[in-house]
Amino acid sequence: FQDVNHMVIFGFGFFLTFLKRYGFSSTGFNLLIVVLGVQCSMLTEEFIIIISHPPFFYCSITSAAVSMTAVLISTGAVLGKANPLQLILMAVVEVIFFHMSRWINTTFLQVPANVSMMHVHLFGAYFGLAVSSCFSEPPPRSEKNASTPKSDLLSMLGTLFLWVFWPSFNSVLTVSGKRKAIYNTYFANAASTVTAFVLSALTTENGKFRMTHIRSAVLTGGIAVGYTAHSIDHPWIAMILGLLSSVITILGSYCSQRCLNPALKIHDTSGIHFTFGLPGVLGALAQVVLLVI
Repeated sequence: FQDVNHMVIFGFGFFLTFLKRYGFSSTGFNLLIVVLGVQCSMLTEEFIIIISHPPFFYCSITSAAVSMTAVLISTGAVLGKANPLQLILMAVVEVIFFHMSRWINTTFLQVPANVSMMHVHLFGAYFGLAVSSCFSEPPPRSEKNASTPKSDLLSMLGTLFLWVFWPSFNSVLTVSGKRKAIYNTYFANAASTVTAFVLSALTTENGKFRMTHIRSAVLTGGIAVGYTAHSIDHPWIAMILGLLSSVITILGSYCSQRCLNPALKIHDTSGIHFTFGLPGVLGALAQVVLLVI
């Protein structure tokens, strides 16, 4: 629980500080959303347990903290555009809808409880994009979109927090195969990190690393392997997932920013679509393939 708590408060709090005008909005409002959302998540889970017999999963503060990842991912899409009241309303509504989605997956699709919780990345990314489409897009060279070396450094600090604690995140709700989940998450994150540095140097004109690529792609291995971390028996499978997720993230950032976002009129402030959404899709497809095999 302490590792997950560090992730959602320190990790995501600093991860979204790359905008120089919204550093307090990221760290301060992040804490407000987390503590409010955990309470709403506990109440929602308790209500579902009361009305469902037998209960489809147990109610715990750890699972409530894990579910808050969806809300924090969605916050990245509307950072700088939503006021605190709108963020609070989004958090409450999203927590309720996320648990309804999880109940449907667990009850009707027979998805295991720990695997159903890993939908936080997909749900948070696309819920955030849907909310972001309701706000107007700021001008391309607006002061709201600017960052500074200090804000980028703090954002990278949040990335390091998330990277360190991601194995605990993927294994905390796993009943069997917890050691596998820890190992496979680490291998996948390690592979995605190496791939991110290589592709960042290859896709820039002067061959230098772009911290935007590094910040977005080093975490994607843990996201992609989240569904299958407890069941993968060979580390090379986790490494391949980490490599593919990093490739999809860096190449997908170009496609989504140039083609997809303008066509759908979506302004994704922190790039949650290619940081969390696309790797989540890859992880879900990997889960289906491994189940078929």
